[in-house]
Amino acid sequence: MIKVAIVGAGNIARLHIQGFLTFPKRCKITHLVDIHPEKTEQTNTAHNLNAKMFGSHKDMLKDPSVDLVSICTPPYTHAEIAIDCLKAGKHVIVEKPMAASLEECDAMIRAAKKSGRVFSPVAQNRFRDPIKNLKAVLDSGHIGKVTHAQIDSFWWRGHSYYDLWWRGTWEKEGGGCTLNHAVHHIDMLAWMLGRPSEVSAMISNAAHDNAEVEDIAVAVMRYGKNSNADLCAKGALAQVTASVIHHGEEQQLVLQGEKARVSAPWKVAAYIAKPNGFPEGRDEALEKKLTKFYESQPALKYTIHTGQIDNVLTAIETGADYLIKGGDGRLTIELITAIYKAASGGRAVELPISKKDPFYTVEGIMKAAPRFYKKKTSVKEAPGDITMGGDYGKRQGKS
Repeated sequence: MIKVAIVGAGNIARLHIQGFLTFPKRCKITHLVDIHPEKTEQTNTAHNLNAKMFGSHKDMLKDPSVDLVSICTPPYTHAEIAIDCLKAGKHVIVEKPMAASLEECDAMIRAAKKSGRVFSPVAQNRFRDPIKNLKAVLDSGHIGKVTHAQIDSFWWRGHSYYDLWWRGTWEKEGGGCTLNHAVHHIDMLAWMLGRPSEVSAMISNAAHDNAEVEDIAVAVMRYGKNSNADLCAKGALAQVTASVIHHGEEQQLVLQGEKARVSAPWKVAAYIAKPNGFPEGRDEALEKKLTKFYESQPALKYTIHTGQIDNVLTAIETGADYLIKGGDGRLTIELITAIYKAASGGRAVELPISKKDPFYTVEGIMKAAPRFYKKKTSVKEAPGDITMGGDYGKRQGKS
């Protein structure tokens, strides 16, 4: 029986708790940690956990019985808590974003390697059937090399969203919608296409004058010398839009290949060319082949957070490999860091980002990042449930 500690009893912790409770014969939540005692008490009661409650992760770590720690705290605390837990010999799951800088990511990865424990940053969308199936189509080679990717990380958040005490500042949140919302879609892009060679970007704040950070970002990534030549055509581009100002939240990943276009939510199109290069019509045979391949992929038994938790539990129980490791989370943070650097400097950024780069550290990012507005309100709690975006199984929103 794997004994689990949940650190941070806010809204996202609910999804972790539900995931662990799916496997009562494999694990048990025995410890809850939050700096606000009333939150641990409410969570304990709401889920009937009968867990021990602590006000700090350091106090919790004095109990040697904990096997696995699930970190659900604000982003600026992730690195410290994860490193402390790994040094104490605990397995760790850490919520997105993995950390606020590449320096912190590298410190977390070193601690995980030294401890020999499982360390898995949350990227729950890899455990969605539409996303897994889309990657399988890409990896099959049926669409040819990718020539263009369109990543629409469209979310909508009202003005009061940034009133919560840790949101809306570079110090506490580490960034705006690029780091904390598009992290999901940038992770999916990195999983499918790997590291680009160059990033250009602009960021702005168009609708939230109570936040220092951006609420809209547009980036272009070029794939070239550092990219996976088996998947990407030389010179392929990806456009990434991160936003919390889009009504409708029509989130999608569109991959244009040499032979066909595919996407999540699933849609396929393939053209046949005339001798003069103009489209003659649809390649219906290829479209049917792609759809058949997509639909033939086995369904996941467990999805999103529960799927990742199952994957980590299995790794702890059996020593098996697991899907999402520290290096995966680091690559996502590197792409986000490149967006911030490109936007702040007004010029393209070449990858990889070196340890000597000012943007490698939190301090460097803090020094260079633009402050769009001064945070005006700071509330302790933001009542109500959170939403997790689209499920990619069907088109979201209304036409």
